[in-house]
Amino acid sequence: MANHKSAIKRARQNAKRNERNRQQRSRLNTMVKKVTAAVSESNPETAQQALGKALRTLDKSASRGLIHKNKAARKKSRLARAVNKLTAGAEPG
Repeated sequence: MANHKSAIKRARQNAKRNERNRQQRSRLNTMVKKVTAAVSESNPETAQQALGKALRTLDKSASRGLIHKNKAARKKSRLARAVNKLTAGAEPG
């Protein structure tokens, strides 16, 4: 356990940030799962809506340093590709 005043404060800050990061990471994973679930159910409208929310959340997470910017770009690309493939197959003609 921390003994110095500054170390006690640092421990408090770390606990708060750890909790906040865990919540944000969980929310991010939920958004991504919603997109993949909509794609696997072949539901283009839901997938398109979920994709917009997921892209926004990925960008925010990357800008806050929760995940690396390249990881965010990779996930965005893969999700968009899956949704585009689904919507292309759903269009008549």
